[in-house]
Amino acid sequence: MKEILPLNQIICGNCAEVMKQFPNNSIDLTVTSPPYDLIRDYKGYTFNFKGIAKELYRVTKSGGVVVWVVADQTKDGTESGTSFKQALYFKEEVGFNLWDTMIYIKDGCGFPETGKRYTLAFEYMFILTKGNPKTFNPIKIRNKYFTRQPKISSTYRQRSGETINKIMNLYPEGRLYNVWYYSSGYMKTTKDKEAYKHPAMFPEKLVEDQILSWSNPGDIVLDPMIGSGTTAKMAILTERKYIGIDISEEYCRDARKRIKNIGNIDKFLK
Repeated sequence: MKEILPLNQIICGNCAEVMKQFPNNSIDLTVTSPPYDLIRDYKGYTFNFKGIAKELYRVTKSGGVVVWVVADQTKDGTESGTSFKQALYFKEEVGFNLWDTMIYIKDGCGFPETGKRYTLAFEYMFILTKGNPKTFNPIKIRNKYFTRQPKISSTYRQRSGETINKIMNLYPEGRLYNVWYYSSGYMKTTKDKEAYKHPAMFPEKLVEDQILSWSNPGDIVLDPMIGSGTTAKMAILTERKYIGIDISEEYCRDARKRIKNIGNIDKFLK
């Protein structure tokens, strides 16, 4: 079978099988959130994690990045640990580097817990790299009130046992930390009303920031579980090429419709 790369398309099918048609080392960046722990009903479709993980490694370019957004289900008083299992599988069994474990905190986390635990308010964003990342464009501080860099004083112990004091910028080069905050919920995750037909989405701004961080204009961005089409939309708006895959014909149809609603789309897909 001839290997093809279907740029700027959303393909309906099993993503592990669809990716087998892609050339080796062809994708710059993947941003996706898998249907973990059956927390949502995805119309009964199964999730072949190991097959997807191995294909992602094969198609990712040297220096390419996979952003894997995931959390854990709590059942019978214990968390599943799925997120850690997947991250370690990517690292120890597939060959990715676990470059960073980022946290996405959402302000629309639903009703507070009433039992013997704190309310879950975050998801992991595992940054997986094939070697060292070839691109890193760090997001800078957005707070307009930072007119100058705040500084901190730190103490470092030398090999001799002596200590020295250092004064350094709290945010090196104005960079954010690896804990990011986003609004989520109706009309916060996105302003596209049709997107809420999907049972689970990540915020558009989260996807935009990850795309800007790990890729450049003209790069190829993949989402093998495209769902409502957020990754494709933000790739277009940041002048990247996209490939989306989903096993649900309904989700593919809705995602294509969402993309068509982007104004002057031909400008971005040249």
